[in-house]
Amino acid sequence: MASEPKKNVRKNIYKPSSVPQSSATPHAEETERPVRLKVPKMSFDNNKLKDPRLQTSIGLSLIFLSVYTCLALLSFVFTGKADQSIIENVGGITNLISSGKEVQNWLGLLGASLSHLLVYNMFGLGSILLIPMLFSAGYELFTQGNGKLMKFRKLGYICLFYMLWISVLLGYYVVIKDTPNLLGFLCGKIGLTVADGMYSLIGWGTIIFLILAVLIHGVYIVKFNAVSKVIGKVTKNRYSDKSEVNTTSETENTTLSENESDDELEEDEDLENYSEEETSIETSSLTNENVIEEEITEEPNEIEEEAAQDTGLVPHNAQLPSVVEPEAPIVTESVPQQAIKVDPISVDVNIQVEHVQVGGNGTNQIPPTQNYSKQQSRDTTSEMPPVKEEKKESPTPNPSSQQKKVTPNTPPIIEIEAEPTKSETIKLDPPAPPKKKEKVENPHELSDVSTTENVDKADLNVLKKIEEEPDEIVNIEDMDEYDPKLDLSHYKYPDLDLLHPPVESKAKVTKEELEANKEKIVNTLRHFKIGIASISATIGPTVTLYEIVPEVGIKISKIRNLEDDIALSLAALGIRIIAPIPGRGTIGIEVPNNNREMVSMSSVLATEKFAKAKMDLPVAFGRTISNEVFVADLAKMPHLLMAGATGQGKSVGINVLLSSLLYRKHPSELKFVMIDPKKVELSLFNKIERHFLASLPDAEEAIITDTKKAIHILNSLCTEMDMRYSLLKSAGVRNIKEYNTKFCNRRLNPKKGHRFLPYIVLVIDELADLMMTAGKEIEGPIARLAQLARAIGIHLVVATQRPSVDVITGMIKANFPARLSFRVTSKIDSRTILDAGGADQLIGMGDMLLSTGNDLTRIQCAFIDTDEVEKLCDFIADQTGFSAAYMLPEFEEEQPASKGGGGGSVDDRDDLFEEAARLLVRHQQGSTSLIQRKLSLGYNRAGRIIDQLEAAGIVGPFEGSKARQVNVKTEMELEVVLNTL
Repeated sequence: MASEPKKNVRKNIYKPSSVPQSSATPHAEETERPVRLKVPKMSFDNNKLKDPRLQTSIGLSLIFLSVYTCLALLSFVFTGKADQSIIENVGGITNLISSGKEVQNWLGLLGASLSHLLVYNMFGLGSILLIPMLFSAGYELFTQGNGKLMKFRKLGYICLFYMLWISVLLGYYVVIKDTPNLLGFLCGKIGLTVADGMYSLIGWGTIIFLILAVLIHGVYIVKFNAVSKVIGKVTKNRYSDKSEVNTTSETENTTLSENESDDELEEDEDLENYSEEETSIETSSLTNENVIEEEITEEPNEIEEEAAQDTGLVPHNAQLPSVVEPEAPIVTESVPQQAIKVDPISVDVNIQVEHVQVGGNGTNQIPPTQNYSKQQSRDTTSEMPPVKEEKKESPTPNPSSQQKKVTPNTPPIIEIEAEPTKSETIKLDPPAPPKKKEKVENPHELSDVSTTENVDKADLNVLKKIEEEPDEIVNIEDMDEYDPKLDLSHYKYPDLDLLHPPVESKAKVTKEELEANKEKIVNTLRHFKIGIASISATIGPTVTLYEIVPEVGIKISKIRNLEDDIALSLAALGIRIIAPIPGRGTIGIEVPNNNREMVSMSSVLATEKFAKAKMDLPVAFGRTISNEVFVADLAKMPHLLMAGATGQGKSVGINVLLSSLLYRKHPSELKFVMIDPKKVELSLFNKIERHFLASLPDAEEAIITDTKKAIHILNSLCTEMDMRYSLLKSAGVRNIKEYNTKFCNRRLNPKKGHRFLPYIVLVIDELADLMMTAGKEIEGPIARLAQLARAIGIHLVVATQRPSVDVITGMIKANFPARLSFRVTSKIDSRTILDAGGADQLIGMGDMLLSTGNDLTRIQCAFIDTDEVEKLCDFIADQTGFSAAYMLPEFEEEQPASKGGGGGSVDDRDDLFEEAARLLVRHQQGSTSLIQRKLSLGYNRAGRIIDQLEAAGIVGPFEGSKARQVNVKTEMELEVVLNTL
């Protein structure tokens, strides 16, 4: 049946795939009459580049590149500042590889370099427009594969214009603010250069020029699109009037193969995309007819459906119409097999076959809503068993109807050829709204579906019959590694800009000074008949090391005994002789420089040795005699004992140690426990309580200043140590590093109490005051921690001004192998702290000796000022931290014995307990000496009685040199108390 000429004629040329000669009919003819506007093309002209596989590969690569660039730029927002110095200083393949381990960009060094290139060296923030350009080009090549980047052309022009425009606009803002170093990343070098040039030429007129440029660009785009649409309408009407379109086609008895129909569909879509973007006018007249045939055959226990593919011409921009059935007509015919022939039409038809039940011995049900759209309307043949549709009542049934009306254009004609043996009912309903897809393991296996008369209920039963998958068991080993830093993922490590920049010292050792000191040393030794074979000098920041090689036969002890004579000849303070220097075979004489050099903290932290130190707890102390940065690992020391007289740099050394750890460790990896009896030395670190400090649950301040609270927190650390050892035992590891590695690899279950264990560094600024007031209560926990806490990540840093034997006892000293001494006042103190002399010969102001076993290293401690520490703490405190400080286990103080026992049972109390109580109440003085004198007792027995009276609540606690307070005021009250005991 011929239809009327269509008004909505296809604009592109339809090129159907070749049909095999065996299936071709003599009536199948096709004519093409292309009429195109000449427009520039962006395509791959080279024949080698026309390979669809190559274009698809290039498209996929461009899509990946766009996603990679997007992630790199997104990461740049958070990590660009930290990575800038690393990217700018990369040089050589060695530095390239090593630097890749330091960058914080999510995509590594390549991502950091790419984002740095785009933002700093090109278009600044405008570089983000490169992402849609790359994605558009890749998407077109990947999906179409014809090399005609039409969408990319239009989008590319717009993105390139606005990328340059935004870069110049932001560059103009940076120029007028005169902050290229601070805000240069906004515009990039290109935008800054162009804006600077325009500003020098036209001044403030630059902004007018930019506004005018964007207006002209907008007008050009709007006008171009409007003209294109007008031309398209005129040419379309012109050629649609001249051309005769015949939409009928002769019936073809053969079926196109699935591969050929797929090729036609892809080719059709490519031509449609080309037609939309370039507004080229193409018309075609086809004389062939469009035939859709469906053959239905029966297969046992299975239904196979194949959508018919339409080979006729379908309008490019036709919308999918709905299939309408007025008054719900029903077609009923008796058919053993049927062939449905549909004349070609100019609109797309969606045929929905809903809930067809197949009769027979068993009852099967077809999955609901089979849609046949224009992409499935080609000449295909499918065979199905005879089907019968359940009839539904309608207000105006029409059983004899044989036609289905299709809106809004010419209705299709459905011819049914049937034999009156079996019946079939097919109902065409309007397209149902899209439903959410339910997950079905195998939608074609419907043998378990029970028979039902209600179609909707049957569909529901199908979904209910589906077996539910068992809950997935989460396998901890298959999960990603645990990263403790994700708790504070936005934490930024401190920048070196917070510290004072290193200043080049003008006080340098001159060559004349070196030669003069050499002559004095040689002459002094020669005067005592000691020959020198050679002498060399190594200049340090504080002292100069002169290495001498004595002649054969000279005893080392003879040179060592001349220390004071050499100091006299050099007229210098703090001469120190190292005889011999380990591993060199020479004798060293350290001579202080006349003009000493200050070592700044920034110069030490900025070195590669500290930045790339592979240590758990790296500490940069300062510079050695050879002017090298000295970096040590606190985790391997594992505890550090510091001593030094007042004003020699001990507190600065503690600040240097703490600052080094703050620059390298994340808050989730390190916690500090600070005890400061002087109350002012460590008070600056109160600001970082929610980041790096640990405290007791009921503590008012994280930094401990009270002696009693110091005892509590030390015992709490012992409890934490025992808990950690229990975790290590259950995990089957030996130290905290192995435990955390195992936990991060998801090999330990948190539900069993396992957790990530941060390092804990205990810092005690003045041990002497604690030992004086608490004594054994302080010494015991410190000695226990020093003995056992190394393996579970608790490390001690203990400092004192008075390194005497009553402060640094043998029990404490034996467990601190690493000892650091600033200048002390006597050789006895030097031997107490270092087990060797030399600390009394230091020159002060940060000059120190570090002993790590048998080796003594002289170091000039780095200097960090108070304002630098304050800036560092403010920088950390301004960032998001944890909700509270790291909580240590609550210390359960041993409660005194119950009053009923008076410090014990009745039998445990002294016989003179009541008499001593009456004596103290009578004199209202809780003194042990009073009991000694009045009752003629020894000090030990009198002390025990006082303890029993305190346990009974009769007298108060010990108050140092003062007498205890008597809580009972009268003897009558005392009798009441004694009767209740």
